Amino acid sequence: MSKGLRLTEKWMQRALWLVAFVFAGFLIGLGSLIVQNVRDVEEPLTLEQFMDPAQLASVQAEREAAHKAQEQAQTRLEQATQKHTVASANTASARETFGNWLATRQVTARPEQDPELIKRTEALDALASAERTALAAVETEQQTLLDATQAGERAGSRWRALEEPAEMALLDAQAARDLRVFGYRLALTLPLLLVAGWLFKHKRKTPDWPFAWGFILFALFTFFFELVPYLPSYGGYVRYIVGIILTVVAGRYAIRWLQGYLARQKLAEALPDAERRQGMRYDVAQTRLAKSLCPGCERAVDLKDGKNDFCPHCGIGLFNRCTACTTRKNAFARFCFACGAAANTTLAD
Repeated sequence: MSKGLRLTEKWMQRALWLVAFVFAGFLIGLGSLIVQNVRDVEEPLTLEQFMDPAQLASVQAEREAAHKAQEQAQTRLEQATQKHTVASANTASARETFGNWLATRQVTARPEQDPELIKRTEALDALASAERTALAAVETEQQTLLDATQAGERAGSRWRALEEPAEMALLDAQAARDLRVFGYRLALTLPLLLVAGWLFKHKRKTPDWPFAWGFILFALFTFFFELVPYLPSYGGYVRYIVGIILTVVAGRYAIRWLQGYLARQKLAEALPDAERRQGMRYDVAQTRLAKSLCPGCERAVDLKDGKNDFCPHCGIGLFNRCTACTTRKNAFARFCFACGAAANTTLAD
């Protein structure tokens, strides 16, 4: 259609389409935020919501107590182990020193050193006793840690017993929630499609057509790119059902439009040549002629044949003679290309 437009008009058409796309872009950005935030309409679900509250509180308290006892026992065990390590090192060092001293005494065999022997033996016994005490503390903390670990395992078993049925209930609830959220999104997008359909039917040829087309693009994008990814899938049923409904609606509309178009074409082709030209747009007629199509019935016509002054399919005049210079010219042209005389045409802009 652009072949019949003026240069300035072409650029203005492109600018208006740019306005339509920019308008659609802002609407798409706003719509995307709204569709995404619809999920926040309902509170998020948690696993604890589907557990027995009385048992849940008891098990949580038991798990927390066992975890705290494990941490404390582990800390005390580390301290006791360190003390036992130090005591063992002290005992080993004292035993080595005592052994060396005892070997020296045996060589010298000095009786005056007997009190020293008794003193060193008592000190060594004291260190060994301290080592045994430290070891007992380590064993006590190990037992405490074992008890806390086993208590934690028992609490974990009780938690898993509560968790398994709750997980199934949570999955069912999430599926129901997703379906409701999808319903909210669908309730938002379907009116947009209805408004887009009304705009397409009534406003796409008005002076405000950039905004009409911008909203139409926004509605289509919102439905096919913002809504479709959130379609819940139950074996693909929802997706296929939606596809079938859309196909049936679009198909019935296309069939009715085609039938209406053919009926209108038949009625138009039965009208006189002058009447048929009154409802025909100049740009449309020139575009069809440029494609070697009849402007009246859209069938192919050999326009290069100088004898084809009328369409052999519908009979509308394609070429006539200029009233001023009698040159054969396009019957849909507003002026004669040979002399510039105005043609008697009733084509609309």
